[in-house]
Amino acid sequence: MDEVMDHLDYGLSVLFIGFNPSLRSGEVGHHYANPRNNFWRILYQSGLTPRLYDASEDGDLIKLGYGFTNIVARPTRGAEDITREEYEQGREILRAKLEKYRPRIACFVGKGVYTEYSRKTQVNWGFQPESVVQEVLEFVAPSSSGLVRMKMDDIIGIYRQLSDYIASEREDEW
Repeated sequence: MDEVMDHLDYGLSVLFIGFNPSLRSGEVGHHYANPRNNFWRILYQSGLTPRLYDASEDGDLIKLGYGFTNIVARPTRGAEDITREEYEQGREILRAKLEKYRPRIACFVGKGVYTEYSRKTQVNWGFQPESVVQEVLEFVAPSSSGLVRMKMDDIIGIYRQLSDYIASEREDEW
């Protein structure tokens, strides 16, 4: 199965980073394409997007300043199918992407994604006190998987913190 293409560019406000693509995403070639994944609804309901986008429109979010990548590129049924070697390689590849493109914020979609990347064991939701790549703020958000047991309102509230931060930065620029 093919990898899902990254959506990267210089000057991004947020680079969303997942574990790896689902099998459905691998089939259709778009990020967060599993119908049980709540990613697109979370972005809209938290105020990060002006409307509800579909996974097939993932490339269009570059216009909003948002990009997409994963710590591991290979599509799998679940994160438990990712090998230690893939995480080790993915960690280095992801760091290189962050150093090259320098998004303002790296948003890790799931604590597990962030702990695999940063190798930190204690992580709180939201902005992290220290970044792995200087000048790239790190934000940890809940996974958008339909398997997550956290209340949707709580998940949206955490993403809203990111939305509010971006809105306040834009106001400061004007």
